[in-house]
Amino acid sequence: MMSSSSISPFKGIACVVGGGALLALNSTVVKFLVADYPVGQIMAVRALFVFLVVAAFVWRDGSIRTLRIRSPIGQVARAICLATTTCLMILSVERLPLGDVFAINHASPLIMTALAVVFLGERVGWRRWLAILLGFAGVLIMLRPTAAAFQVAALLPLSVAFISAVRDVITRRISATDSSTATFAVTTTVILLAGIGLSLFSGWSPLRTSDLWLFALAALFQGVAHFLLIEALRLAEAKVVAPFKYATILWAMVIGYLFWGDVPDAWIVTGGTLVVASGLYILHRQRLGRAAKRAAGVGMPARQEGM
Repeated sequence: MMSSSSISPFKGIACVVGGGALLALNSTVVKFLVADYPVGQIMAVRALFVFLVVAAFVWRDGSIRTLRIRSPIGQVARAICLATTTCLMILSVERLPLGDVFAINHASPLIMTALAVVFLGERVGWRRWLAILLGFAGVLIMLRPTAAAFQVAALLPLSVAFISAVRDVITRRISATDSSTATFAVTTTVILLAGIGLSLFSGWSPLRTSDLWLFALAALFQGVAHFLLIEALRLAEAKVVAPFKYATILWAMVIGYLFWGDVPDAWIVTGGTLVVASGLYILHRQRLGRAAKRAAGVGMPARQEGM
C-alpha cells in the first residue's frame, strides 16, 4: 500500500466526480448503440477506440515503460471484473432507465467500504457499519421487494455494484506497484478479448460508418472515466472517495430525463436517498476520525470515535 505522503484526498475526490460524469455520458451513448448492435460487438469496437486513449496517456507519461506490470495476478483479476461489469452494464442500460441503473449500481461504495476492512485493513467502526446496513436497506427498496413489482433486470446493476466493489479493492492494492496507464491498458485488452469472445455467440451486425463516431465518443468517455477512477484510488483511500460516486446518480437521472423522459418513481427516489445519505454519513465519520488523529498528534486529547 502507498505511503500516507502520496495520498491526496481532494484530487482523488475530483477524479471520482469527473469520472462518474463521464461514465453516465458513456452509458447514454451505449443506450443508443445497443438498439442496433449486440453486447459483444459494442465491447470490442469501443475497446479498439479506447486504445487510442491509452496511447495518449502513454505519450503523456513519456515512456513505454509506464506499461510495466508488477502485479500480474491483480491486473488480470481487476480486468476480468471490469469486463464482466461492462457486459452487465450494457445489458442494464438496455433494459432499465438510466437513472435506475446508476441508483442501484451505487450500492458499490457501501460494498467497497465493507470489503476495504478485510482486504485493505481500513478501519470501520460500528456507526459506519450501521450506515452501510441502512444503505443496503435503500437498495432493497429500489429493488421493489413485492412479488408484483420486482424486476429481475434490477439484479443486473446490483451485480455490477458488487463486482465493481471487488474491482475497486483490487485497484487500490495494485496502485502501489503499477501505474494507472498500465492498469488501463491491461483492462482495455481484456475487454477487447471478452467482446470478441461474446461476439462468437451473439453475432456481429454490419457496422455502419455513420455510427463510428458514437463508438469513438463512448470510448473517449469510458476511457478517460476509468483512468480517472483508477487515479482516484491511487490518490485517496477507498472510504474517502467512495461516497462521491453518488454524484453520478444525479447526472444519470438528468440525462435519462432529457433524452428519454425517464422520471424516477417513488421506490428509486426513496431507496436512492437512503443509499446516498448512508454514503455521506460514512464520509462524515471518516472526517471526524482524521480530525481526532490530528488532535492526538499535537498533544490534544483524542476523542474516541466509534468509527
